[in-house]
Amino acid sequence: MSEHANMSREFIETITARVQSEPAYARALLQQATSLLLQGEPQTAKLLLRDLVNASIGFEQLARDMDKPPKSLHRMLSAAVNPTLSHVSAMLAAIAAYLGVEIQTKVKVA
Repeated sequence: MSEHANMSREFIETITARVQSEPAYARALLQQATSLLLQGEPQTAKLLLRDLVNASIGFEQLARDMDKPPKSLHRMLSAAVNPTLSHVSAMLAAIAAYLGVEIQTKVKVA
């Protein structure tokens, strides 16, 4: 196994362990992903969401909750696809419900 693949696996395992043992960390990841989306950084937000889904609800359960095929959800969070706002908001709502949190945003007016 390559060093990069091993580092990636270790990173995923670390994220998963932390999400499962620290609910506040899972909530923080969701909040950060939401903030990144609103700040115009969808690619980074999708990476965070993918890691969060893998570490918490899982794509199979998320797919059932959203009534979508799991492969469709994987594609939505890939770099090559730009999902619709309705799909992203449904995904955020399903993840938030699973985590038992309410997504709140703050708007700063300059």
